[in-house]
Amino acid sequence: MELTKFGHACVRLEKDGRRLVIDPGGLTGPEALEGADAVLVTHEHFDHFSEEVLRRAAEERPGLRIWTDSSVAKQLDGIGTQVVTTGEGEAFSAAGFDIRVHGTWHAVIHPDIPRIPNIGFMVDDALFHPGDALTVPGAPVDTLLLPVHAPWSTVGDLIDYVREVAPRDTYAVHDGALNDVGTAMVAGFLGERGPGTPTRYRRLAAGESVLID
Repeated sequence: MELTKFGHACVRLEKDGRRLVIDPGGLTGPEALEGADAVLVTHEHFDHFSEEVLRRAAEERPGLRIWTDSSVAKQLDGIGTQVVTTGEGEAFSAAGFDIRVHGTWHAVIHPDIPRIPNIGFMVDDALFHPGDALTVPGAPVDTLLLPVHAPWSTVGDLIDYVREVAPRDTYAVHDGALNDVGTAMVAGFLGERGPGTPTRYRRLAAGESVLID
């Protein structure tokens, strides 16, 4: 399948002419949803979920289906059967991709900030998008989409997470708040010059694509 990176935490996967989009939020341009057959949303934060954009996409494409947690589904009330609520341990097919759901909660930002639901998506038993959590799916991962910058993580957390998941390849997501200096610093720790992870690390530019085998 082909992986294309869009703004911040959003990616599009394409296989056999079908398009699956994950987390088209407020930091993502509308082009990410062009030709989309299905959408997965990990949680309700604005940088992962835009109610306005998804309502418009659902209206323009009656065949579009959106899988997400109960909190996001409530905010999309009125779209009807185009929205499907899912959660930890469930499996389904979306636009010809096999999906398994892992995780329940958003990472802790601070004890005084209430946690919200967050689910991660394993696609075709190969690629994992964890949303805003460092969820270990308990199954082999070939390609990990790594949230490289967030209020709730440190570079040390990322190194330990990549070591535990042990994917073959890691691609950066959740990097919209980093400038060139920040992305280079992260790459220095996660790449070959870092303390060591069992995986290759790469950051795609916005709109850049790569084939995932």
